Amino acid sequence: MDRYQEQPHLLDHHLEGMMNSLLEIVWDSGSPPSLVHLAFKFLYIITKVRGYKRFLPRFPHEVRDLQPVLDMLAKQNPRDPETWETRYMLLLWLSMICLIPFDLARFDGNLTSLEGQARQPTMDRILDLAKCYLVVSDKARDAAAVLVSKFIVRPDVRQSRMADFLDWVLSMLSKSSSQTMEGTVIVNGMLQALAQLFKHGKREDCLPYAATVLECLDNCKLSESNQMVLRKLGMKLVQRLGLTFVKPKVAKWRYQRGCRSLAANLQPQGAAVQNQKREVAAAAPPEADDDEEYDIPGEIENVVEQLLVGLKDKDTIVRWSAAKGIGRITGRLPKELADDVIGSLLDCFSFQETDNAWHGGCLALAELGRRGLLLPSRISDVVPVMLKALTYDEKRGACSVGSNVRDAACYVCWAFARAYEPAELLPFISHISSALIIAAVFDRDVNCRRAASGTFPMALNILTAADYFAVGNRVNCYLTISVIRELSTKALHNITQAPEYMANVVLPRLLPLSVGSDLHTRHGAILACAEITMLCVNWHKRIIVSVCNILQFKINANVTSCGCLFKIATIAVFWGYLSSKTYFLTVCALIEKLSLSKMPFRGDPIISGWQWLINDSLRHLPLVSSAARQHIKESAVSALAALCNEFYINERGEADPALQDELVTQYVSELQNTEEMVRCGFSRALGALPRFLLKGRLQQVLEGLKKVTIISPEDVSFAEARRDALIAIAKVCQTVGVKGDGSQQEYVCSGNVDQIYATLLTGVTDYTTDSRGDVGGWVREAAMTSLMEVTLLLVQNEAQLIHANTCKQIMCWLAQQSAEKIDKFRAHAGSVFLTLLHFDHPPVPHIPHREELERIFPRWEKEVLNWNAASEAFPRITQLLGLPAYQYHVLLGLSVSVGGLTETTLRYSAQSLFDYMKKIQSDPSALESFCETLLKVFEDNLRNDRVSVPLLTMLDQMLANGCFDMFTEQENHPFPVKLFALCKEEIKRSKDIRKLRSSIGVFCGLIQFQGDMREKVFFQLFLLLCHPFPIIRKTTASQVYEMLLTYSDVLDPAIMDQAMAILSDTNWCVPQNNPCALE
Repeated sequence: MDRYQEQPHLLDHHLEGMMNSLLEIVWDSGSPPSLVHLAFKFLYIITKVRGYKRFLPRFPHEVRDLQPVLDMLAKQNPRDPETWETRYMLLLWLSMICLIPFDLARFDGNLTSLEGQARQPTMDRILDLAKCYLVVSDKARDAAAVLVSKFIVRPDVRQSRMADFLDWVLSMLSKSSSQTMEGTVIVNGMLQALAQLFKHGKREDCLPYAATVLECLDNCKLSESNQMVLRKLGMKLVQRLGLTFVKPKVAKWRYQRGCRSLAANLQPQGAAVQNQKREVAAAAPPEADDDEEYDIPGEIENVVEQLLVGLKDKDTIVRWSAAKGIGRITGRLPKELADDVIGSLLDCFSFQETDNAWHGGCLALAELGRRGLLLPSRISDVVPVMLKALTYDEKRGACSVGSNVRDAACYVCWAFARAYEPAELLPFISHISSALIIAAVFDRDVNCRRAASGTFPMALNILTAADYFAVGNRVNCYLTISVIRELSTKALHNITQAPEYMANVVLPRLLPLSVGSDLHTRHGAILACAEITMLCVNWHKRIIVSVCNILQFKINANVTSCGCLFKIATIAVFWGYLSSKTYFLTVCALIEKLSLSKMPFRGDPIISGWQWLINDSLRHLPLVSSAARQHIKESAVSALAALCNEFYINERGEADPALQDELVTQYVSELQNTEEMVRCGFSRALGALPRFLLKGRLQQVLEGLKKVTIISPEDVSFAEARRDALIAIAKVCQTVGVKGDGSQQEYVCSGNVDQIYATLLTGVTDYTTDSRGDVGGWVREAAMTSLMEVTLLLVQNEAQLIHANTCKQIMCWLAQQSAEKIDKFRAHAGSVFLTLLHFDHPPVPHIPHREELERIFPRWEKEVLNWNAASEAFPRITQLLGLPAYQYHVLLGLSVSVGGLTETTLRYSAQSLFDYMKKIQSDPSALESFCETLLKVFEDNLRNDRVSVPLLTMLDQMLANGCFDMFTEQENHPFPVKLFALCKEEIKRSKDIRKLRSSIGVFCGLIQFQGDMREKVFFQLFLLLCHPFPIIRKTTASQVYEMLLTYSDVLDPAIMDQAMAILSDTNWCVPQNNPCALE
């Protein structure tokens, strides 16, 4: 049913059928109480979704239903927390039955029961039940309030019981305290009953008691309560008392826009106006011309004052209730008094008031405007307040408040646009439209942007561009819809259609702000200067003269253009230390934009200042947060590339030798810095250097980057530095290009290609882990990407430089990574593998088993194969086990996956491996080859826990699944013998519980092989039964027990029962109970 919450009216055609089915269970005398309660629970769920007001009239409410429902309700336990839905629905049902138009005294008959005792009248029974449930703490209290409102206003009950009931309610209110839990429950029930009663009761019936109720309510001082619900109910009751004090008449002075008929609006203007006048005149009562005056009770002043105070409440729901009360009561007041209310309301919009008062005031203004109670003469007073509310923002510590005020101000605009004729708003339309468009595009809160976008009847093209969904995305608002900090400056770039104006007017205003004292203003001004400068220059070459002239003017007597820009950047970096990443990014963006703008600063001292700033940003990466480092690094590298390409190259396309030597040597020396982030920054900087700076220095750069990729005990955790060095190597190779017989100092050539590949292939073997997890994965991912980029670069230029052995290593390592357990790295490896396999411009040479690979991985599957999904990846990759060149590496990768901990990866990788093993059971040579490779993998990774532990788990599963059954008939087969020796060596002196437990399964699986080894296996298991760790002893006993059940022929039947008894009866967690009897 929850699916219908947004559109509950869809249930209307089915409500009657659902209700009848459930009520059949209720009426059935044979239904157990639990089933009846379940039926009422379902009825409650339907009521919750559709609302009780729509659902209630469908209940049967004939005379015959009264006594059964009343009896059923009387049997309920008001304090039972499990059946509150039953009591809630019965009370609602009884409130509907109470509307029967017969005197309840007729149902009493003879009030003497069969036992001779007096029976309580029906009226008193209902009233007692209502009183009982008004003081409970569950949902039944709400239904009891509804029952009271329908029951007390009956003519027969009103005459005899209303006064007594109100006395009881007021006495309960006066005796209860809202500071206690029990008192809060009682006050809540009494307030709900009074609010419902004064809502549904006739004015003439309730008016005699209204003043007394208001006095009691004042004495309760609900405005001081910390319970939001009580304050809200207090607001509801106050406004309904106020409506009781004044006559229910529509104010004749209110503003009437006229007919809302679409047909009338489509008529010519003159005819439409005449029709509206005739319709209004016809609808007016005969006495409409008489300005009837009547006395307004003095209590109204108290009511309005409480509602005005409620507009400043700390909770929105209370303010909203107060605002609706202001609107309802003002509509019944004379014009002069209503104007006084509006004047008092405008006092809420003072900057001495809190954001709560502003929000409540906006809600009340919207209600008054929507009801036509805010006359056009007051619009000139309201619009300035409304415009201030649209931009209301109050700082509180590190955050700001005011989004609710701005949202409510949009509601005011919405109400005014639909309440007044266009001519009334014409003097203010320009200011309101501008404020709304700015709010719709640039407000930082998505709710305010959406509220503003749907508020005012803007031009159609604006409305379609800034619709509800478009303004939901902040980046889209600032950059797309706005045809201004970081996104604002880019938006300023987008809206610049007059570059001369920007250069001559806007830029001179921004430069002084860029060296001001306010951090936020300086940040935005610097970025804006950068964006405008670049745009103006790109727009037209002649604008560069204007920009340069602007930059030559003096901000003050001592700051010239170059000094200004250097000062801007220096101050930005200084404040960057204090305010995180913001100003590192700012200065780098400024340098990049000014460089791309081709400013005539070649040879100017400012360039060396900019270079120092870039270098300083890279050196201080360790000082910023980890989340900001990548952004700063990328920004600095982009700025460096732009700076070098523009200002470090001469007319011959070369670099100054002294500058080149200084820059490259300095960057290479920083690669051995003790800070990892400094290594990262300067590695990426070397990768961004243009070709003319790398010319003659290529080997120096490659050697420096190679040293970063080497793992040493001092920098084993520097995974990010190794990653960035591998990325930089590929970038450098792409920058310098390929020439087979070229110089090692200038090109990728036959003399250095093997060194480059060796460095990159080393990165694929990085499995470093630390507290962050598998950080070596970052290095492997970067190595695979770099291998692909360098290989494709060579293929497209000098394919003969790729040796067959090198290509084999690349493809095998990629195949291994494609079989491993981490989805992200497996997907990346698979993508690179298929890219190299299917590249045909020209094809990559020397790929082993190309035809078989293309059959396993067809070209059309390159884009659709989901390597992240283990169910798709492993069935394909295990097929490579049949290709000799790939078997070792794929099996190595599969060992980690099959023996891993991730359920999905484990399931699909193991199933794919077992499927392959089934296929080769009939091929002894293939099985022998597989077993040799498996032992080779184990032997090469002894004591390498990353591989050996999951490998033992995989072996346990393979032995249990009968993958090596072919060898069980042969005594002392070399495979189980060598496998036993390797397992024994692996766990020697080990205290790794996971490894020891995995080895137990392998030893138990090896018992199936015949020969002398079986005795050795038993001896190894006996040693594990005597292991110091209780968990190992217990696991060994359990698995040996299972082993003996499975392979019952391995022991003499005479001692089998004794051994099984010892294994099952011994407490293996207690050291002294370890028996030696098993031997």
